[in-house]
Amino acid sequence: MSVIERQTVAGRAPGGQTARSAGAARLPRRLLRRIPRAAWICALVATINAVAWSIVTPPFQAPDEPSHFAYVQHLAETGHLPSSSKEVFAPAEAVALEDLHQAEVRFSQENPTISTLAQQRLLERGLALPLSRSTPGDAGLAASQPPLYYALETVPYELGTGGSVLDRLELMRLLSALMGGACALLTFLFLREALPAAPWAWTVGGLSVALMPSLGTMSGAVSPDALLAPIATALFYLLARGFRRGLSAAVAVALGATIAAGCLAKLTFLALLPGAIFGCAVLVWRAARAGRLPSARSLTLAGGVAVLPAAAYGLRDASAAQPSANVVSGAFALHGQHTIGGALSYMWQLYLPRLPGMDATFHGINGSLLWFEALVGQYGWIETTFPWWVVRIAFVPAALLGLLCVCALVANRGSLWARRLELASYGAISLGLLVAIGLDEYLHGAQGEYLQLRYLLPLVALAGAGLALAARGAGRRWGPVAGALIVTLMLGHDLFSQLLVISRYYG
Repeated sequence: MSVIERQTVAGRAPGGQTARSAGAARLPRRLLRRIPRAAWICALVATINAVAWSIVTPPFQAPDEPSHFAYVQHLAETGHLPSSSKEVFAPAEAVALEDLHQAEVRFSQENPTISTLAQQRLLERGLALPLSRSTPGDAGLAASQPPLYYALETVPYELGTGGSVLDRLELMRLLSALMGGACALLTFLFLREALPAAPWAWTVGGLSVALMPSLGTMSGAVSPDALLAPIATALFYLLARGFRRGLSAAVAVALGATIAAGCLAKLTFLALLPGAIFGCAVLVWRAARAGRLPSARSLTLAGGVAVLPAAAYGLRDASAAQPSANVVSGAFALHGQHTIGGALSYMWQLYLPRLPGMDATFHGINGSLLWFEALVGQYGWIETTFPWWVVRIAFVPAALLGLLCVCALVANRGSLWARRLELASYGAISLGLLVAIGLDEYLHGAQGEYLQLRYLLPLVALAGAGLALAARGAGRRWGPVAGALIVTLMLGHDLFSQLLVISRYYG
C-alpha cells in the first residue's frame, strides 16, 4: 500500500467518516471549551435570577403574556400562525384568566392576586376541565410578531402535555430564563472583545447584566423580548470581534445568521438593522483595505443567510395581509396632525431636556426623568413601581456611576478616536432603536406609554459595558473594589425589586 493510500485510510473514521468530518463534529465542543468559566457563571446567575422572577411574577401578569401564550398555543395546536389581533383566547386559557382574576389584578395595585383557599380550589377545578385549546387564530397584540420565539416555545409547550395551562406556562417561562442566561454570557464575551485590557471588568459587566431586574423580569416571562435581548447582544459581540480581530468568513456568516434571527424574533429588531448594516459595511471595507477580505462565496453566503429567511417571511406576510405587514407599513405613516417637525420635537423631549421654543410634550416633565423612573423599577404590567423617594435616592449611585464611567473614558481617550468607526456602529444601532421607540410613541399619541425599559433590552450589552467602565474609572487599585460594589448594588436592586413585586401581588 502506498503512502498516500495509507494516509487516506488512516484519515477515515469508523463507518467511512473522514477525519475532517469528525473534526467538524467536534467543533462546537471546542468552541464551548474556549468560553471562560466566568462567562458560564454569569449565565448561571442570570438563569437562576430569571427563574426566580418566573416564580415571583403571577401567571399572566407580565406585559402581554396572555397574547404571547395564545400565539404559542395556536401555533402548537394547529401548526399555523395566528391571523387576528383580537383577544379571543382558547377556552382553556380564558377560564384560567378568569379564575386568576387576571383582568381585575392587572393595572390595579389595590387588587392582589388570588389568595384564599376557595379561590385556589376554583382555579384547580377550572384547570382540570377538558376544555379546548384551539382558537380561530386570535393572539391579541402578539399576532403581529414574527414566529421564531413562539416556534421555540412550542417545545416546552408540547413537553407539558398532560399538564394544565399554568404548567405549560411555567415550562415556557423556563425556556425564556435560559435565553436570559445566554444574554449574560454573550455580554461577557462582548466585553472581552470591547475591553480587552481589563479581564476582571468582564465579570463585573456580565454579573451586573445577569442581576438586572429588567432582564430578569422579561426572561422570567413568556415574551419575545426574552429572545431579542440575546440576539441583539450577539450582534454587538460579533461586531466587536470583527473590529478587534478582523472580518473572517465565520464571523461574516454568524453576523448574517444573527441578523436573520433578529428579524424573525421581533419586529423591534428592524430598528437595529441600519446600524448593523453600517457596522458590517465598515468591517468589509476595513478587511478589503487590509487585504484580508473573506472570499466572495463566504460574503454571499452571509448575505443570503441574513436576507432570505426574513425576506421570505415578509413576502409571505405581505401577500397574506398578516398583522405584521400592517404594523410595518403603518410605522411610517405620518398623516393629519403628524409632521416631521413634530416628530423630531417629540423624540428630542423623550430623551433630552426641552429646548427653548419647543412645546412641552410631557406636561412639563422631562422624558429622561421618566426613563430614569423606569430604570429604578417598573414591573408587572408596568403599574408596579417604587415610591418617588426611592427614585430620588437612586439619583446618587446613578450619578456616581456616570461620573466613574466618564473618568474611564477620559483616561482612555487616546483609544477612542482609533475606535471611532466601531463606536459609531454601536451608536447607530442605539440611535435606530431610540428613534423607533420615539416615532411609535409620537404616531400613537402614547404620552409615555412606551417608556418601558424592556424596549431598551436590545442595548443591554452597552449597559454592561457602561458598568464595567464605571468600575475601571475607579483606577487600577480601587477598580476591582468598585466592581464588587457595583455587582452588590445590582444584587440589592434585584432583591428589592422582587420584594416589591411580592408585596404588590401577595401582600
